[in-house]
Amino acid sequence: MFRIIHKDSRTRARLGVLSTPHGTIQTPSYVIVATHAEVKCLKPSDIKKTKTQIVICNTYHLWDSALASRGGASRISFVHKRLGANIPIMTDSGGFQVFSLGFGQENRIGKILNPVDNRLAKSIIHRGRNVKITEKGVCFMINGEKRFLGPELSIKIQEKLGADIIFAFDECTSPLDDFDYNKKALERTHRWAKISLKCKVKSEKHAPYGNEVSRSGLNGKHQQLFGIVQGGRYKSLRIKSAKFIGSLPFDGIGIGGSFGKDEMVKTLKWIVPHLPEEKPRHLLGIGKVEDIFNAVEQGIDLFDCVIPTREARHGRIWTAKDHYDIRKRKYANKNSSLETGCKCPACRSGITRARLYKLFKDNGKKKQKAQRYATIHNVWFFNNLLEQIRKSIKNNTFIQFKKRFLNQHNNK
Repeated sequence: MFRIIHKDSRTRARLGVLSTPHGTIQTPSYVIVATHAEVKCLKPSDIKKTKTQIVICNTYHLWDSALASRGGASRISFVHKRLGANIPIMTDSGGFQVFSLGFGQENRIGKILNPVDNRLAKSIIHRGRNVKITEKGVCFMINGEKRFLGPELSIKIQEKLGADIIFAFDECTSPLDDFDYNKKALERTHRWAKISLKCKVKSEKHAPYGNEVSRSGLNGKHQQLFGIVQGGRYKSLRIKSAKFIGSLPFDGIGIGGSFGKDEMVKTLKWIVPHLPEEKPRHLLGIGKVEDIFNAVEQGIDLFDCVIPTREARHGRIWTAKDHYDIRKRKYANKNSSLETGCKCPACRSGITRARLYKLFKDNGKKKQKAQRYATIHNVWFFNNLLEQIRKSIKNNTFIQFKKRFLNQHNNK
């Protein structure tokens, strides 16, 4: 399933190949977010043109559609059919919704804590009003309706969705949670990890087509299950979780949680030495340029983030030097390409900054066209960056490439 091809001579960075029923992924790789099993603003035919190897879909948002689907006689999985592209797909467990629909949503706290959030942490005693966490799972209110999601249901939904890689159900704590709460949450996450594994084993035994792909897509034998390391910002808990999750028969390891602005690298240094070398490692929800380099340096193989697509829809264009808002008036008469020398499909089509500026100013179909151009460019940029990183690892020049790239890149 996963094979390490080469290790960088000066860091933990490594080249690998992750094999799935829908193709192989050269790692390290960016995992493009396709929340509803579609990359917003892109046509299915655009996806591979952007060098996208793999996408990740959101189990929570596909929940109702998946359970309502009967599958029929098609051997194409639910998510692959909706995506319209024959590439590897991941689904998350829905566990992050415990965080985002609860305290994170109420207090506007995200994956990375900034200094304002840190000050807020000292003055807030909290637990989300919309969420109740029990040993069996999570009860929460959404649009006035009470819902429940636990490890068994999460695995059931993900199997119905038919992704190549699925994740164990976990509790992602807030950056503001104290040690005692993180300890309890970690114990719960570990119990849920074992339940998730048991559910997958059970489904494998009852797979209707043995080693064949089932009529609803992939059965348990073909889906890889990743466990998730948690523990908040606490070293002892992170190490404990890395050892525990690493000892279980997962196909890969996810690293979850929210990080202080300067805590990601420190946390990875705690975790990675205790993870099985032969299993792929996925850093969930992280994907800024500097974070990518730092994560790869610590031995991370995969990471996903909404930055390439979400920011494109709002006019932010990423380049090797910086990122800029194409909607600003100073670009109205700029007839240069989105990025000098860029070979993405958008830039090769001849789109200029001035043209994209004008398209974004329209509120109808022209704006949709603008968002498509911007998304194509951004997704291609991040995927191309990872391709360059892979080449640098192969040539044992990763550190030099990292320094050179970040020196020219304004990552603010």
